Amino acid sequence: MQSKWRRGHRWISRLDRYLVRHVSDLPGGNHDAFFRRLSASANHGKLWIAAAAAMAAFPGRPRRAALHGLIAQAVASAVTNVVFKTLLPRTRPLPEHLPVFRFVHPQPTSSSMPSGHSASAVAFAVGTGLVQPGIGAALAPVAAGVAYSRVHTGAHWPSDVLFGSALGAGAALVTRKWWPVRPPFPQVARSRTPAPELPGGTGLSIVVNTLGGSFTEETAAALQEVFPNAHINSVHPDQDLLQEIRLTAEHPGTRALGVWGGDGTVGAAAAAAVEHSLPLLVLPGGTLNHFARDAGTGSLKEAVAAASRGEAALADLGIVTVERGLAGSPEKAQLTMLNTSSVGLYPNFVRRREQLQPALGKPLAGVVAMLRTFAAGTPLTLTVDGRRHKVWIAYVGRGRFYPRDHAPLFRPVMDDGVLDVRMITADESFARMRLLWSVLTGTVSTSRITHLSEATRVRIDAGGSPMALAVDGEALAGVRSVEYTVRRRALSYYSPQPQ
Repeated sequence: MQSKWRRGHRWISRLDRYLVRHVSDLPGGNHDAFFRRLSASANHGKLWIAAAAAMAAFPGRPRRAALHGLIAQAVASAVTNVVFKTLLPRTRPLPEHLPVFRFVHPQPTSSSMPSGHSASAVAFAVGTGLVQPGIGAALAPVAAGVAYSRVHTGAHWPSDVLFGSALGAGAALVTRKWWPVRPPFPQVARSRTPAPELPGGTGLSIVVNTLGGSFTEETAAALQEVFPNAHINSVHPDQDLLQEIRLTAEHPGTRALGVWGGDGTVGAAAAAAVEHSLPLLVLPGGTLNHFARDAGTGSLKEAVAAASRGEAALADLGIVTVERGLAGSPEKAQLTMLNTSSVGLYPNFVRRREQLQPALGKPLAGVVAMLRTFAAGTPLTLTVDGRRHKVWIAYVGRGRFYPRDHAPLFRPVMDDGVLDVRMITADESFARMRLLWSVLTGTVSTSRITHLSEATRVRIDAGGSPMALAVDGEALAGVRSVEYTVRRRALSYYSPQPQ
């Protein structure tokens, strides 16, 4: 095969020798030692592993870029060293082609075609750049230097480096399916509506859930300080929260209802606000504050500014109709959903991810949490809109969340009129292995086990085995069926306008 390669590609050999002669004619100097060290630093991918470790210290896109770069590098290295070096054996440059003092020692004994160092270098730089272009641009000269160093030190011919670089770039592009580049989020858009101005909290009645995630003994005093004219009702664990919310909304002189608490408390307050035709001021009093963040009142300062200026917008409400109890005599209840609802293993996954996130960061914590959750869990058999599925997770969001994959994070539009439906199913053969593999390779969003859709009405039936349901973080057990609908622009909420 080697003789066929040389006969068929003699012009490549002539070009290689021409270029190597020009490298040989370069005067010696400190750059020779530099390229030897640079080449050696990339042995076994050490340089790129170190770069990935440094990037992983920064959560978010740098950490995601590091992981994508390592995946691309691993694919490029495997394809280059296992496949092409076997198929394309080629002798490396000899001492007669370059000055002896430039040669790498010891010279590798594997096939010269293609260059594994070049493939790994380009794969890591391009793979990283697909996720974080700035970091990719910074790594590009380093990758180019590693690729050139293989010619400068006599380890490879120029065509080996070019072919290896092409393989590396191809591996990075192929792994976009494994670690797809997320498109930019849409711009935040609000449907503005008039609302009372509340300087100093005049006309504002606030209900404070003392079980809220960020509540302290000083919370009520702090709220009274920023809203000195507001009526504040602190609800303690021995009190009926729903009744206290209703009483707060009915307090004389109330022109707007404020709420301090978790997403479940905010949902109950939203229902009361709609019932009493009051705008809602959501204060960041919970652990995650999903609605407050999406509304633009993720800090107390932002909430005070919006209330003082009377800046408000409209949001849809999700209506969740739940059927519980015995099959012969079911009990029905109607809940308000501001954010999300889920059945299956999602609540366990979120709990584990939040426990691991401080130490590992959100992306890696999500991978570890999902592996732990689905390794031990079992899928539920559910009927979703008349179709039977084995389901790991069924998730319904009130409004279109982004990114458009299995991990909803951000909702730029609060009144789009849709339900965001996401399912991870176990209908396929080898369901658990498929799931774990997709988690390990970052392909959950593109896998056949993931189903993404939008609707205005969704019905889920549990069949003979009642399911556990979570609505805005509040859990309900023994649910036989649940139906979701959307009530368009039913809620007026305070939201600061961009200044």
